[in-house]
Amino acid sequence: MDYSLSRKQDGSQKASTKSALLKMLPLLATEKKQVVISFVAVLLNAGLNLVGPLMVGYTIDTAIQNRDYHGVLVNSGILLVIYATAFVVNYVQMKTMGGVAQRTLFRLRHDVFSKLQSLPLAFFNQNKTGDLISRINSDTDKINTFFSQGLMRFVGNVCLVTGAGIFILFINWKLALSALAPGIVIFIFTRVVSGWVKKSNAASLTAGGLLSAEIQESIANFKVIIAFNRRDYFKNRFSEVNQNNFKGALGAGVANELFTPVFEFLGNIAQLIVLGVGFYLIAQGQFAVGLLVGFVLYVTRFYDPLREMARLWSTFQIAMAAWDRIGNLLRMESNLTIVPETTSENHLGAVMEFKNVSFGYPDGNTKVLNNVNFVFEKGKTYAFVGPTGGGKTTSASLVSRLFDPTEGIVYLHGKDIRSYDPAVRSQKIGFILQEPFLFTGTVRENIAYGNPLYEGKEIEKLEVHLKEAGLESLISRFTKGLDTKVGSNTSLSLGERQLVAFIRAVLRRPDILILDEATANIDTVTEELLQTILEKLPEHTVRIVIAHRLNTIENADEIFFVNGGEVVEAGSMEHAVGMLLHGKRQS
Repeated sequence: MDYSLSRKQDGSQKASTKSALLKMLPLLATEKKQVVISFVAVLLNAGLNLVGPLMVGYTIDTAIQNRDYHGVLVNSGILLVIYATAFVVNYVQMKTMGGVAQRTLFRLRHDVFSKLQSLPLAFFNQNKTGDLISRINSDTDKINTFFSQGLMRFVGNVCLVTGAGIFILFINWKLALSALAPGIVIFIFTRVVSGWVKKSNAASLTAGGLLSAEIQESIANFKVIIAFNRRDYFKNRFSEVNQNNFKGALGAGVANELFTPVFEFLGNIAQLIVLGVGFYLIAQGQFAVGLLVGFVLYVTRFYDPLREMARLWSTFQIAMAAWDRIGNLLRMESNLTIVPETTSENHLGAVMEFKNVSFGYPDGNTKVLNNVNFVFEKGKTYAFVGPTGGGKTTSASLVSRLFDPTEGIVYLHGKDIRSYDPAVRSQKIGFILQEPFLFTGTVRENIAYGNPLYEGKEIEKLEVHLKEAGLESLISRFTKGLDTKVGSNTSLSLGERQLVAFIRAVLRRPDILILDEATANIDTVTEELLQTILEKLPEHTVRIVIAHRLNTIENADEIFFVNGGEVVEAGSMEHAVGMLLHGKRQS
């Protein structure tokens, strides 16, 4: 299955502004009450601001021209109350919508991260970590900015534009039509360039994600960079993606800022038209001076919000581009679904059975495994040997259901492994990697990780269980025992990290334990210590050892040679050595 986000196209670039906005509005579904309060505040604020020009024109024609100073003061006081009320209402709206946006951001990031946790390993193999981080942090923040600063301001400006247009039509429809003519040009211009603006912002966000991915990769591999003295190589790679990010950001910046000068120019043209026609009507005795002042103010109320909307429009375009990227991720579904239970009729007593199993990666043209059949029996140790790239780790990944076979079935305790709940399956199958990952915290927390026996306060039982399992003495190797800190600021050796991983696996008492080159990078003394830990496993546990070093497989009950799509029994140790040396099956 193709999980590459860079190749996902949902046609949203061609979607209308209305449909794009409708896709984003469900994010506010749990904030209906607060959104309604903000919306009412926006309408009230727009209404109050639209009363102002009418009051100004009325005051000029009735009070100022008649030198009615008392009337001027009264009307000025009314205007002060109106504008003060509008200020308070606007503050309420901003505070309310700011809270809505922050809660929405929290939920959205939670949903995106939860989606990532539900996706299979194949997804992470096909996408760069830095780009995923960019979607969680940067892209969600773009949507937050739109909801907190853009949405209600945009709605408010729409109300102002609509109200001002209605007012000037009622004042003088002929003058109104001449004033609104540049608005038609603005509408056509916006429709024409919106698609290009959104595309430019999408390209900028993608380039930003690739920049994050490059930084993450360079930092993660900095030890290799220093060891090979190839700062120049990574510097050149960074320069390339940084240049692409610069071009993308520059293009998006130009696109986003294009609206403002165009809207401002056409707004000024509209005012010139109104002044010219208005003075002509006054000269003809068809218009009052105060009414013209009020009309000009309404025209300003019409075009100033359009200028503001031009700036907000770019925020909206960025948010839509970000939502496209996030939406592509949220629409992903795992192909590792739970299927109805089926049982094996061949080896009912086996712990695990591969039956006619074939597997190939989505981006590969050949099968890694082809019609493979073998059985794992209770309490035995099995070794996978073979050349690099032969399929050893792939076989182990199928055992733990990190992938599903493209053909055939893997049975666990006689049942299709795909029918198990993930929590049950992970409890039955343990996996120790060559370089184990430990979380920031303590040794205690890392050993207890993922074990339902130690949830919450039950973690205090860990010391008791370590003692019962005969593992208590091993904890003394850590400076502060179970409370030894683990993280970026601590310096646990690889052997100590493996020690934590081994103890963690043994305490889970799995039915199957996979060791993928788990002792390849440690000294022989530590390796012997880890072998001692493995002896604490229950008698029924199946051990699957993937190794290149022959001393790690010499005690295996059965040895399988994995290469060329086949998994075949190697027989004796000598036979396995010969197969490794020749890289092929011996007769």
